[in-house]
Amino acid sequence: MATDSNTATSSVADVAAIQQRTVRSLSAAAVAGGIAVAGSIPAGALIAASLADEAVAGLAQTTGVIGAAALALPLARIALSRGRRAALSLGYGLGALGAVFVVVAGATRSLPLVFLGSFFVGVASAASLQARYAATDLAVPSHRARALAIVVWAGTVGAVLGPNLLEMSGRAAVELGLPQLTGPYLVAALMFGASVVVLQLFMRPDPYLLSRSLAAEASGVQLPKASLRDGLQHLRRHRRAVLGVTSVSLGHVVMVMVMVMTPVHMAHVDVSLNLIGLVISVHVLGMYAFSPAVGWLVDRYGRVPMILVGAAILLVSCVVCGLAPSDAVPVLAVGLFLLGLGWSFTLIAGSTLVSDDVEENERPSVQGLSDLCMNLAAAVGGAIAGFIVAGSSYAVLCAVAVVPVLLLVAMAASPAMRRPAAPVS
Repeated sequence: MATDSNTATSSVADVAAIQQRTVRSLSAAAVAGGIAVAGSIPAGALIAASLADEAVAGLAQTTGVIGAAALALPLARIALSRGRRAALSLGYGLGALGAVFVVVAGATRSLPLVFLGSFFVGVASAASLQARYAATDLAVPSHRARALAIVVWAGTVGAVLGPNLLEMSGRAAVELGLPQLTGPYLVAALMFGASVVVLQLFMRPDPYLLSRSLAAEASGVQLPKASLRDGLQHLRRHRRAVLGVTSVSLGHVVMVMVMVMTPVHMAHVDVSLNLIGLVISVHVLGMYAFSPAVGWLVDRYGRVPMILVGAAILLVSCVVCGLAPSDAVPVLAVGLFLLGLGWSFTLIAGSTLVSDDVEENERPSVQGLSDLCMNLAAAVGGAIAGFIVAGSSYAVLCAVAVVPVLLLVAMAASPAMRRPAAPVS
């Protein structure tokens, strides 16, 4: 079994203190990573548009989504063999390299290099997603959702700060003789690098490797070396883990479908960009601001009941948004706030359920599969949404978005999910 050089035995390890330090380290890395990702996304689209035309602007973000999906399972494989710190540090490190590529691309006016850099920045997004799972490795079962939710919330702090640094970073880039739009990527490179430093210096011992050591010590049996194939087989055998992955994926696809087309719906009647931005800000507030409270509810009342609560909120959101006229800014703001809040419930409850129902040595592989499904859902949801609105209307889109929510309700409410299940320790 792979071990961490700083791993202590169960007789001397203060697991609670290590868990607190782990959550703090992950949260600090998430703040820096959030600043990097949130600031670079709009800049990447603008750089691509400046080098070609508006038709390719969205491809920068698309290549980022592809990067996140492509590296989700490889990062999980590294976590299985070398621990969370190695996997997350590699993800953030590749993100820093990608940000440097985009800076060079802006200076040399190379569109292919923009896409390559965006791909690697997307890898850092995959690392940010997997960081939430690292918070659960040493958490006691009754506090897993809260630990996970804290890291999710910390990433929000960065997501709010990142776009507000666009102007300042642009001025810094100009002073360095670089194009203004490369400024956010200079910041991104520094922030991703800071995430690596924080994880390498402070996330010791590695939470996953320590949790494996403690589990083996408690059972007196050496845990078998896990593989991604073992994790996939385990997932097929455990319906509650499948529900967790389904909750994360379907909640995400509904959120993406409605969210990405709401600005287009509002622009049809010339709603100002300021008001559109306000609605999206309210949506982001719903996604992240209440994460710690959602985590407490998931721990207090159970994973499956809170998945159902999240699904119910998503249903109400689809109805509110689908019935709202294009210029009904307050109504759409309420609808998108509920869309974000429902997503928060399905993400946190589903992610925690995956950690509960999966064996210690297989968690990273199944969690990586969950993130892969989540990123693929984002890509599929965005593409489907555009075709539906182009061929019909925003109201029809909201009606279609109800279908995956109903599928999630049917699965979560099935008799097989009603039986209580003790979380895997």
